[in-house]
Amino acid sequence: MAPPNYEFQEWWNRERERTHGVVVKMEKPNWSMVEIQSPRDQDFEKGKGRNAKQLRWVCFLRAQQAAGFISWLFNGSYNLISAAKRRIQSRRPDKTAQNSKLYRVIKGFLVFAVAMLVFEIGAYYKGWHFNPPSAKAEVLGFLEWIYSSWVFIREDYIAPPLQFLTNVCIVLFLVQSVDRIVLVLGCFWIRFRKLKPAPLMEVRELEEGVDGDYPMVLIQIPMCNEREVYQQSIAAVCAQDWPRDHMLIQVLDDSDDVDVQCLINTEVSKWQQKGVRILYRHRLIRTGYKAGNLKSAMNCEYVKDYEYVAIFDADFQPGPDFLKKTIPHFKGKEDLALVQTRWSFVNKDENLLTRLQNINLSFHFEVEQQVNGMFLNFFGFNGTAGVWRIKALEDSGGWLERTTVEDMDIAVRAHLDGWKFIFLNDVKCLCELPESYEAYKKQQYRWHSGPMQLFRLCFFDILRSKVSILAKANLIFLFFLLRKLVLPFYSFMLFCIILPLTMFVPEAQLPTWVVCYVPGVMSILNILPSPRSFPFIVPYLLFENTMSVTKFNAMISGLFKFTSSYEWVVTKKLGRSSEADLVAFMEKESSVPQESTSLLHRASSESGLDELNRLEKKKKTGKSRSNRLYRKELALAFILLAAAARSLLSAQGIHFYFLLFQGVTFLVVGLDLIGEQVS
Repeated sequence: MAPPNYEFQEWWNRERERTHGVVVKMEKPNWSMVEIQSPRDQDFEKGKGRNAKQLRWVCFLRAQQAAGFISWLFNGSYNLISAAKRRIQSRRPDKTAQNSKLYRVIKGFLVFAVAMLVFEIGAYYKGWHFNPPSAKAEVLGFLEWIYSSWVFIREDYIAPPLQFLTNVCIVLFLVQSVDRIVLVLGCFWIRFRKLKPAPLMEVRELEEGVDGDYPMVLIQIPMCNEREVYQQSIAAVCAQDWPRDHMLIQVLDDSDDVDVQCLINTEVSKWQQKGVRILYRHRLIRTGYKAGNLKSAMNCEYVKDYEYVAIFDADFQPGPDFLKKTIPHFKGKEDLALVQTRWSFVNKDENLLTRLQNINLSFHFEVEQQVNGMFLNFFGFNGTAGVWRIKALEDSGGWLERTTVEDMDIAVRAHLDGWKFIFLNDVKCLCELPESYEAYKKQQYRWHSGPMQLFRLCFFDILRSKVSILAKANLIFLFFLLRKLVLPFYSFMLFCIILPLTMFVPEAQLPTWVVCYVPGVMSILNILPSPRSFPFIVPYLLFENTMSVTKFNAMISGLFKFTSSYEWVVTKKLGRSSEADLVAFMEKESSVPQESTSLLHRASSESGLDELNRLEKKKKTGKSRSNRLYRKELALAFILLAAAARSLLSAQGIHFYFLLFQGVTFLVVGLDLIGEQVS
């Protein structure tokens, strides 16, 4: 008899430790492992015996693994439900929705959807879906008469205009899809031909010349109550590899918090003692938000001595060679007004919300900005991480306070004056994405209401300008109407209003390819610039439809001059990008001098104990944060879930699954379960 084989016992112990499941103790195993090929392959070779005891233990192990997965799923669901319960019990709704006209419309639609669902379920059990009662019948019960009247009204009065609106939205959807495909093809062409803006002066030529070859550059850092990020942004700008006597830094502080003002002023003084030419400016009258802040700084007498101005928001940290990679592009191009660089995100993998934002912004920079810059020499200024020729700013009227998108405003006016723009896709500037849904929603509201304000104000200026007909058509039909107005309009109307309505009015049809196939293809195109994000393609598609309610509301507010469209809320930052992150990024992205990285390390270590103590004290005594309930999103969630239930009565498979998943997505967002979770 062969000696007993203990390999199975050893393998079992390893599996038990890995799964952390039920502990099973086996004593005196006496079976042979010759009968099993491998732990993961349970097929037995022909002609060999089977050991029932061994099979029993292997099956028990698989059952244990299944039980572990079910336990994990149950715990996750329990935690999710508990978080949702806490949101509801906290009763901290989004107060802006209470007085919103759109919210009243959505609430009325919800009442209609729930009433119709109850009515249709009753009709289904009566059999009226298969043999509806006729209004011409001589004898009808009260409920039969109501249902027959409803069928008559929806067929003759509701379905025709609803179908017309559906067809209009489908056409807009297809036109916008064609525009997106053209942009992607343009991006492929740029990559295939390896096209990129080339400066007439190389960086090497600039470094080999004398200091007189370096132009005078003004750097502005506008900020407002940026407690978490002011140190790293100031440190990154002060570490620029540029002659100090040819560079001046303005820290434009609009903070209304006295403690933050003192912290920033102290940080500026610290860099002044190191020999950096840096100034601290604080306005007593904070009008015009960021535009007013920049306008005030440009009115300083010494600005006339500078040729270019670089602008960085408070959470942006450019590499030390940023100016050397951007300024040479102005050499020999007197009609060039702006050099815009790409954003890179330090916290793109922080949570699901930041991952989805990274998909959107990667497409924006890689495709939209790069293609428009390469073929049209025009795109919207992103408000930061760019360098302007000061003469172009002055000739275009300077910073104006008439909208909440002052960056797009100055870009459009400069374009109408004949100035050209360049986008550098290979020059990246480190920054931070909003991690909470509250901050992201406020940012998107401002970004989508501002363009409509600007379109109202500059429409006739575009018509009267001296640019070509093609440039005017691009501005009006593509830049403003198609990408800023049509996109949020059809997204909201098609997937949040028309689709659920067609479930209750089945005479109006929304084709399956509009619901599923075309959005899927467009999502794949959007995700191409960030291929690592492909696992999130379905959440991305659903979340974009969810955000359409915010974008649509913002677009309507800006177009019709509602008061809320003029509100400016600073996007909340958490200061995720530490000095160590910044140094690692710069060492990876560019050839950074050793002196610059050591300078940043010293800045990190010399922040000052007193300042840190004050910061920690302020954080403890400051206003506490918590997650919110978003009423518009919750109302739309119940509308879509009611429509999904109604679609089951008509056996519409794809429509049901889309409505179900979209409704759940609205529910998750409405309960603020996406993004940062504040305990």
